[in-house]
This record gives sequence, C-alpha cells and structure tokens, in this order.
Amino acid sequence: MRILHIFDHSLPLHSGYTFRSAALLREQRALGWETFHLTSPKQEGDVHAVEESEGFSFFRTPPQPSVLDRFPVAREWALMRQLETRIDQVVQEVQPDLIHAHSPVLNVLPALKVGRRRGIPVTYEIRAFWEDASVDHGTTREGSLRYRLTRALETRAVRQADHVFTICEGLRADIVARGIPSAKVGVVPNAVDVDSFQLSSPPDAALQQRLGLVPGAPVVGFIGSFYAYEGLDLLVAAMPRLLEKEPALRMLLVGGGPQDDNLRAQAAQLGLADRILFTGRVPHKDVSRYYDLIDVLVYPRHSMRLTELVTPLKPLEAMAQGRLFVASDVGGHKELVEHDRTGVLFKADDADALAGAVLGLLQQRERWPAFKAAGRRHVEQVRNWRNSVANYKEPFERLTRKGSR
Repeated sequence: MRILHIFDHSLPLHSGYTFRSAALLREQRALGWETFHLTSPKQEGDVHAVEESEGFSFFRTPPQPSVLDRFPVAREWALMRQLETRIDQVVQEVQPDLIHAHSPVLNVLPALKVGRRRGIPVTYEIRAFWEDASVDHGTTREGSLRYRLTRALETRAVRQADHVFTICEGLRADIVARGIPSAKVGVVPNAVDVDSFQLSSPPDAALQQRLGLVPGAPVVGFIGSFYAYEGLDLLVAAMPRLLEKEPALRMLLVGGGPQDDNLRAQAAQLGLADRILFTGRVPHKDVSRYYDLIDVLVYPRHSMRLTELVTPLKPLEAMAQGRLFVASDVGGHKELVEHDRTGVLFKADDADALAGAVLGLLQQRERWPAFKAAGRRHVEQVRNWRNSVANYKEPFERLTRKGSR
C-alpha cells in the first residue's frame, strides 16, 4: 500500500505535531506500507523541493509570497492553491493508493480536489479543529462570523472525506454530533514509543548548581511551549500558596512561546522572580536533564473547547519516563490519566486546587514508586504507537481495495 501523507509541518521542526507524525510513519512502515510525505507552504526554515530528516524524505511546498498575504481569507485561499498544485505534482510522481491529509483543514481541501480528479481515496486526520486553535491564538472569537464559517468549512471537509480519523474520543464525539456517521470516524489515540524514553535519573549536580537549585529542595515545573491554553499563569499564581507550606520550593519553567513575557512579568509582580526560574528554550538532546531536576511536573491547562476535546502528549511522555505529575481535570487529560493512580487531577482554573494537588504529592513520597510504576505500565500495555496505528488498518485496506486503479 502506497500512502501519501499531507502534513502542516514536519521534522526537522520539533513539536507535538511533528513527533506524532514521525511515530505514525514508523509504525505504518513496520506494517509494510510505503509512506510518502508532503508538507504545506507553512513549513518553516530554508525550504527546498525535497528534504531529508531523521530517515524520512519530505516533499516541500516552497511558499510563494503574494500581495494576498496581507488579507486573512485571501491568504488561506492562496496557500490552498499552492498546496493543491504541489499535491498534484507529487501524486503524479509517487502514484499513491491513498492520500491521508492531517489537520488543519487547509490541508485536506486541496487533497480532496486532487483525489476527486485522479480517483484516489482521501482520508482526513483531525488533531484539533482549526476554529478552536484560532480562538486560542487570538485570531478568532468563539461564535464570531469567522468562527462559524471556519467550523462550517471543517464540517464540509469531514463529509467529503472517505474516512475520518481523530486523536481522541472527545473530538470523535464532536464530529459525530455534526451528523457524520459514527462508522466513518475512527480514533488513532496519542501514544508514546516506550523504548525511546528512559526512566528518570538522579539530578545532574552541575546543572543544578548552574541554575541555582539547592540539592534536596523540592522543584515543580513545566517543560514545553508557553501557549495561553497551557495555563502556566495559573501555575505561577499558585506559587505563593506552595511556598507557604514548602518555603524551599522552586519552580522551573523550561521552554518559551507567546506567553513568555507575560509569565515573567507575572512572576516579577508577585515578587517571585528569584523563586521561579525561566531557562528559555533548551536543545532537544538536553531536555531529559531538565526533566530530572523536577520532582512534580504540572500540566495546568485551562478549561476551553480546545483542551476539553483534545488529548496532549505530555502526560503520556511523563508516564513513559516514570515521572510524577499533576494535571487539570479538563476532558483531554481525563481521557489519558487515571486519577490517583497514574497521575493526580485537580479542578481546572483553580489555583488552590493546583497547589493542593502538588503539596499532596510532595507530602506523600512513600506513594511515588507506585505512581511511577503504574504510569509506565499503562503506556507499555495500552498507550503505545503499535496499538494506535493498528486502527488505520481496516479503513485503509477497505478504501484501497475499493479505489484500486
């Protein structure tokens, strides 16, 4: 089976999106399928027609600047036209049996046009709804005309696709509620490659010293991108309550993003600039060293449509490494975490509840081995990529038999 994947962006860029993509491709190849890969004009960096990265060859769609780029709707229309032309070129070259477009919707609409012209089945994988992502990035207001139009475009795409996949039950329920037959919507859950994660190690003494951390003093933290929906403002707001019970505690925030300046200003306003350490972005190869410094990871996502529907990768990665974490009880977390067994859930958007969950873990160190073992066992037995990718098999084989040319 020859599958052409259409991605928004890919390796060598590092993001949850690209890590999921690479894991899916590895497991599909393990099934004996041939995979080909094309990215949209939104791929960042020095874009060439074809690029090799980590064992994969990616066809690129070099962006073509236009005067339309200044106008929101016209800009998206131009991107889709560029991508449609590139998909057509790649289809002629690789002759796929199936086109599999990954969100956002800007990728699947051009794929559907090419698929119809050439008689190739097209499937669509939704990792998040475009309209909800736009709300968090501040480009759209929920309920606005643009939001409703974007939602209608998404619904149109899932109706036209030959099959739809998504990453969790929350998104699947939303798609079915739009009138899409449930048999047409499958779930390929987020998972981890357990073998690629090492169990946590003792803290690196040199790194501790460089950051000004005191050996033995408790550390809470977050490692990742600083987006508004991640709720890091709630974590910073909880720090005074944490210090009341654990005066030696420090907070480590590793990464960066749109909320970086706001979070630093919030820490300074609370008089906690010396208690909350911002490292900035760190090389991917060094991330595990920073994880090893943190006793309790915190995933404080705010409650909103995006976080209630979409499951993240971070809690699963924490389980794979045998790490302790607390997470807000948004729908995306509840679908992944068994409360008080693989992790601890707290009431979303409640700084007191966050502080209570963290302090509860810090004060019950005798339970840490059981938490760590349960999390690791869960990803080994359930949330692994082999189990997830098996969900493609029946729809892909059915569609390629039906669409055989």
